Amino acid sequence: MQDSEQLEPSAAAEIRTEDASAVTETNEPSSKRQKLSHNATIDHRDRKHGTALIKPEYLISSEAQDVVDDDVAEGAIVADDNATSKPDQRDSGGKKGKKKQKGQNHNRSFGSFEDSLRLCNSRFLSNEFSPKPCKFGERCNMCHDLRAYLAEGRRPDVETLEGKCPVFESYGRCPSGWKCRFVKSHSKEIQHEDGRKELVLLQEGDQPELDGNQDARPGVVNVASADIKWDLARKKVVLEKSEAYIKWLDRDSEITHKIYNRKQSTEDAPADPNDLEELRAQFVDPPFKASEKRRIYFGRETPVLAPLTTQGNLPFRRICGDLGAQITYSEMAMGLPLIQGQKGEWALMKTHESELTPPRFTPENGQVVEGYDNSKDLKWGAQISGNQAWVAMKATEALTRFLPHLRVVDLNCGCPIDLVYQTGAGSGLLDTPNKLEKMVRGMNAVSGEVPITVKLRTGIRDGRPTAQRIIERLAFGNSDFRDRLGAPGTAAMTLHGRSRQQRYTKKANWEYIAECAALIQSYKNKKHNLTDTVMEPDASTQANTSDDKIYFIGNGDCYSHIDYFDHIDNAKVDSVMIARGAMIKPWIFEEIEKGQYLDKSASERLGYVEKFVRYGLEAWGSDEIGLGHTRRFLLEWLSFTCRYIPIGLLEHLPPNLQDRPPKYRCRDDLETLLASTNYKDWIKITEMFLGPAHPNFTFQPKHKSNSYDIDAEG
Repeated sequence: MQDSEQLEPSAAAEIRTEDASAVTETNEPSSKRQKLSHNATIDHRDRKHGTALIKPEYLISSEAQDVVDDDVAEGAIVADDNATSKPDQRDSGGKKGKKKQKGQNHNRSFGSFEDSLRLCNSRFLSNEFSPKPCKFGERCNMCHDLRAYLAEGRRPDVETLEGKCPVFESYGRCPSGWKCRFVKSHSKEIQHEDGRKELVLLQEGDQPELDGNQDARPGVVNVASADIKWDLARKKVVLEKSEAYIKWLDRDSEITHKIYNRKQSTEDAPADPNDLEELRAQFVDPPFKASEKRRIYFGRETPVLAPLTTQGNLPFRRICGDLGAQITYSEMAMGLPLIQGQKGEWALMKTHESELTPPRFTPENGQVVEGYDNSKDLKWGAQISGNQAWVAMKATEALTRFLPHLRVVDLNCGCPIDLVYQTGAGSGLLDTPNKLEKMVRGMNAVSGEVPITVKLRTGIRDGRPTAQRIIERLAFGNSDFRDRLGAPGTAAMTLHGRSRQQRYTKKANWEYIAECAALIQSYKNKKHNLTDTVMEPDASTQANTSDDKIYFIGNGDCYSHIDYFDHIDNAKVDSVMIARGAMIKPWIFEEIEKGQYLDKSASERLGYVEKFVRYGLEAWGSDEIGLGHTRRFLLEWLSFTCRYIPIGLLEHLPPNLQDRPPKYRCRDDLETLLASTNYKDWIKITEMFLGPAHPNFTFQPKHKSNSYDIDAEG
């Protein structure tokens, strides 16, 4: 693999390209124009808004392609069924009286990818002559003949990756056993003294015995056992803290409503002050106080990978971690399914052991962060969504009880997808600040030592930002109750600089993010003014950071190290959360670490694809089902990586996330293949490492133009 070309930052790298249409070639000073090649021809073309300027020698046509609408695919989830071209009946566009489908993305199917003859679980980890007893006995309808299964029940071994099982190479054992599509690399046939030949599985060194638990994979932690999920589903798990707090919250809300109704009395019948005082006297303190939280840290040296729906899977997070991402999050998990023990939601909580290492910690000027112990910190946190306080509280208590490795629990208040918003969750919480405050208080009360953080958008509608009002509520609490209950205890807030109405279109509003960051910076002084000078504030209700500081992270359109440091220096945020920029080029974290552009060659980029495949087989298994899952999520990722425009082809830096290129030629055939927007080419790329797809495997692109592009950031 050849090394990437490193482009040193210069004065030209500091120019921002948000208003591309205002930049002209004839009147800009030379210090603001950086050429990627000394032999490049000077281009006197005016830059067009939304269009990436490609060097003339790589242009095919002067006509720019249509700008891709990043929101089309997401809208298709609720508005249009690509398979039938009919309105999706799950949303408000459905016909009256027709039953709505449950769940999400039912209009997209990836087919089934299983063996034609299913091997019984009592056989797939055992040697041929020593199988485990089958609990179903003669009633079992699966295959028990190992040789018949290998000969007829499965497809032949995969010859890619040199025919070697990545899981076995990494860990010396393979949990997929005989179902592994690389089984020849870790099995053999031995001959006994009596002449019988037996098929046996290989295992290197002194490895623990494989017990058949497909969830317990090497290197993967935070795996909730089947017993835990079963007990949750059967309502056998008692979440004591949540139950007690919910009872108190219901009673407290009832008293609050009575006071509010008394205050709304007409002038003819004014409220009796004695009655109001009597009601206030009925207030009681919560059943318990929030525990002291573990200290966390966000800084210039800790770029954050955003919680990403679908694409924030474990293999992708591992790649970003390898390239320098310091903080990672799970995909957004729905709170109610977590409480109900649903396997799909708990599967999102699986973490790789590499995410348990501490983030980078090199504070500027030798600054000491009071109370923070970097050795006890870790990179990975969980994000959840809920539409009711009791859902968020119970989900938080369940996570902190059953996941031993958890940095923070982040509450999603920004997801714009209709299926989430219309239930009152995600960005639906932006219009209900009272409910949001109750949720954060309750989560903080039941989370033990795990801090609570929140991710927001600027508001629901364009031109009507509400984030500042919500930030103040989450920092200080409702003015009517902060003297009694203290602050909600939010440890950090992330603000995506777009409204729910924008979703992922137009530029992120970093000016507004800077205004909100200034509000956070004034938190300490404002807190002292709001606090009784005689009585010290209760530490358990305050932010769990040094000197009562709430960390503030910005999010939106970060696509280079120039963007990253510009936002930190000018918007005064503590760190920047990166979403689509990381999906298109995950080495953005490496650029941030090195402080320079990296022109990755096509072979290097293909190397990341191979790494994703290896990580995917480790996470989902090397059997037929595991290969199918790995192929599916790799195709999802390739739908983003195809949008990458190689740095060496650009006329100007820094690149802009919203820019789309005119038709251009790449520097070699492999680079051309990686830039293809045709999903059939993406399938060809997966076949380089996973072999031909299962005959029943299907992939339906969401765009009718044979391209697939969805931005589902949590």
